[in-house]
Amino acid sequence: MSVVDEVKERLDIVEVIGRHIHLQKSGRYLKGLCPFHTEKTPSFYVFPDNQRWHCFGCNKGGDLFNFVMEFEGLDFRTALEELARRAGVELKPRTPEQVEAESEAERLRLLLEAAAAYYHTLLLTAPQAAHARAYLEKRGFTRDTIETFQLGYSLNEWDAARTYLFGKGFSVEDQIKAGMLVEKEGGGTFDRFRNRLMIPICDRRGRVIAFGGRVLNPDDQPKYMNSPQTVLFDKSTVLFGYHLAAQAIQKADAAIIVEGYMDVMIPHQAGYKNVVAPMGTALTEAHLQQLQRLTRRFILALDPDAAGIHGTLQGLETARQTLDREWEAIFDPRGLVGVEGRLKADIRVITMPEGLDPDELILQDPTRWEQLVATSQPVVRFYFNQLLKQENPQEPKGKARIVDAMLPLLSDIADSVEREAYVQDIAMRLGLDARSLLDRLRVRERAQAVRRQAAVKTAGRTPLSGDLEAYALTILIRYPEVLALADAQLAEAQLEPIHDDDFSGVYRLIWSAWLELGGHPELELGDILPPDLLALVHTWIATPLPDTPLEQWKRDMVRTILRLRERRLRDISKRTQSLVAEAQQVEGDMKAERYLATLQNLSEALRRVQQALSR
Repeated sequence: MSVVDEVKERLDIVEVIGRHIHLQKSGRYLKGLCPFHTEKTPSFYVFPDNQRWHCFGCNKGGDLFNFVMEFEGLDFRTALEELARRAGVELKPRTPEQVEAESEAERLRLLLEAAAAYYHTLLLTAPQAAHARAYLEKRGFTRDTIETFQLGYSLNEWDAARTYLFGKGFSVEDQIKAGMLVEKEGGGTFDRFRNRLMIPICDRRGRVIAFGGRVLNPDDQPKYMNSPQTVLFDKSTVLFGYHLAAQAIQKADAAIIVEGYMDVMIPHQAGYKNVVAPMGTALTEAHLQQLQRLTRRFILALDPDAAGIHGTLQGLETARQTLDREWEAIFDPRGLVGVEGRLKADIRVITMPEGLDPDELILQDPTRWEQLVATSQPVVRFYFNQLLKQENPQEPKGKARIVDAMLPLLSDIADSVEREAYVQDIAMRLGLDARSLLDRLRVRERAQAVRRQAAVKTAGRTPLSGDLEAYALTILIRYPEVLALADAQLAEAQLEPIHDDDFSGVYRLIWSAWLELGGHPELELGDILPPDLLALVHTWIATPLPDTPLEQWKRDMVRTILRLRERRLRDISKRTQSLVAEAQQVEGDMKAERYLATLQNLSEALRRVQQALSR
């Protein structure tokens, strides 16, 4: 039995979920209000028989690991550690190096926790912190907010924190590793933070991993100082306020991204808790990957000055490159030639009033903040308006540059009606013919698809692929021995070998023909396939592939088949959910329960596929 299975064996999903939401008996199941979206009628079901859960409102579901990961915003490893601790299950023994690394990390966490408590006590009680308390009062902070974020004060002394922490048993070496001390060139150390408002920076579980320090003397520089990078703190991956915002982001189904500490804490104080901030850096892939576990809606509320606009545009480009996409086929008169990605995210931008940060605006007029959030601009409109300011739309070359810059964003829009509406609007404002702009967009998409099909990625993982089925068949036709290797790996994951249902339409015909060819070496594909399909196969064969080890092709094959299965199971589950909803309204609970049982089987199959994909 694996550790994961042992944890599931010892923990009851009803008890785990029941700690967080109120569940009521409903036949063989339990139901309650979903914690991941706002609803008045319960659509969140827990199934004790197979220890699964599913919400028919937001379509989330899974096992107790999925619930804890979603609810607490944890990755799988952290969720496993937490649930194993609750279940009393010992995880696989660590190597000596891992044990030492974990021991050091734990020492540093305890050190930073002690430092945060020390600074917090100073802020609340020390006479030297009177000006820090006055500053917070002036900025509108309440006592509750000061305690929620455990704000503190660092004395204006060179060794106050060092002396305190040393007295608590933390060595100078550990204080250096935690970023609390700075080493002098000639030897010795001094406190990194002096006479600053201290803001603890926490990880996703709410554990202190670093500090931000704001000056209280206007003559001191820099205005904000963060801890340096340590084994616990990497500013490119940390979002300030994430541990307090995760549930609110899920509830609101939106993450508001601001620039600074104050812009997170004051909105939180006012009840707007779905707000986070990067640590003085531009948005990174790591930031967005964390957030997209919670929502597909991102609202950027950054400064209206030139630097803020530049940061917004940089963040938008990072988002476009990072966030998940849905892939759809692109056709030309000859048939399928490639795939195009549509962004699975709604990215919006709030343009702040001149001279006001989010914290200042909320203290002045909370309703105006709500209006700005509600009327935040879609990224396409924001970007277009910025281009109108940067280019001369009256000049032909200016129009061309604007159009060229807008085409990638228009291509990202998943809804074809919405995409065409934006094209119409842009064409009208530039004085262009909308049909010619649409034609240019389609030409670009097809050209990209053809390039993607012809190009070989330098990493050597995915060559063309008109779509996933074509890619899988290309691998099999070029490397027949991959089939046995892939089937063996699928078997190890307790999944079925590659079979007819993994393919559809003409691809299933090509798959069947290829299998028949394997059993009859005297035949050729032309003896089995019609000319049009044979021509399609020949285009795959003619496509250059990288010189990649067979092991890599096996991994690509397995990954592709798993993605196909995941897509098929999601489609079937979606249709079954419609049947559940219809049955509950028309035919009563008994018929609905039969569909629910089918849905649970599908959910279990999808879970196994997704687990295999994650490995």
